Amino acid sequence: MSTPFVWQGRIDTEEVGDSRRWHQQVQPFTPASSAGVALIGFAVDEGVRRNGGRPGAAQGPEATRKALANLPILGEPALWDAGDVVCEDGALDTAQTALAQRVAQALAQGCTPLVLGGGHEVAWGTFQGVARARPGARILVLNLDAHFDLRMAHEGNSGTPFRQIQEHCAAQGLPFNYRVLGISRYANTRALFDRADALGVRHVLDDALQTESGLRAALADLAPDLQACDGVYLTLDTDVLPAAVAPGVSAPAPLGVPLWCVEAVVDAVAASGKLVAADVAEFNPAFDRDGITAKVVARLVARIARQLALQAMR
Repeated sequence: MSTPFVWQGRIDTEEVGDSRRWHQQVQPFTPASSAGVALIGFAVDEGVRRNGGRPGAAQGPEATRKALANLPILGEPALWDAGDVVCEDGALDTAQTALAQRVAQALAQGCTPLVLGGGHEVAWGTFQGVARARPGARILVLNLDAHFDLRMAHEGNSGTPFRQIQEHCAAQGLPFNYRVLGISRYANTRALFDRADALGVRHVLDDALQTESGLRAALADLAPDLQACDGVYLTLDTDVLPAAVAPGVSAPAPLGVPLWCVEAVVDAVAASGKLVAADVAEFNPAFDRDGITAKVVARLVARIARQLALQAMR
């Protein structure tokens, strides 16, 4: 069992006007919670360990909440904290099933689940929750990531979640609608590129997303998929960002996708009105510098929440 996070931070008692911060707005998720964003921690890095990565992402949810606590409230919707899922005795499948249950429950109550990872094995849990809550729906899985995470392995890990999703879709007779933005040609083997091609996975390389024209081309290519799907599951692997911006990851990127570009993609997905669930993965506080990665992750989480609030008002 995990200890509930205590939301606390600065209170501007002498300020005039609305000076609320996240720690003053977040409330515990209960059966009565509805609408807004449900924060769910996935304090797990068993999949990273199995994949030969650097452990530490299990501390990501707590560090992200600490970074969120003092952010100003600037139009966020209702914010609910649904606590953390942990992995006991290496039972990753059990942890992913527990996450799926919380994601599905949040959706059933009209909330948008926003999962704080944790290794990228979080994706298999988040997706299962979406599939449970939206059976038969055409879900676009949009991954911002330097890696395909389509690995073959005898047990699930942080490098296998989208292969597991593909196998689920095949078993259910559903299309595997998976797109990846930010792929590094130097971080994926030929076998992974071939597997992605065989499965119909469309991707954009990181070096194609360094300019505004490259971003415009990627968004134009993404637009038909956003229009055709029933809902979007957005997953952000922090290692898609440059190492200078996100040093606190298991596999830092020498090039990466600029933060402004990642934020533009987040905005486009939110503007579609089809965002069903999102997660942020692979933030590893053990390798952070001056809390910069924590601040970047918190900025992305807050941006998703604010964009959802804007959509709700339209």
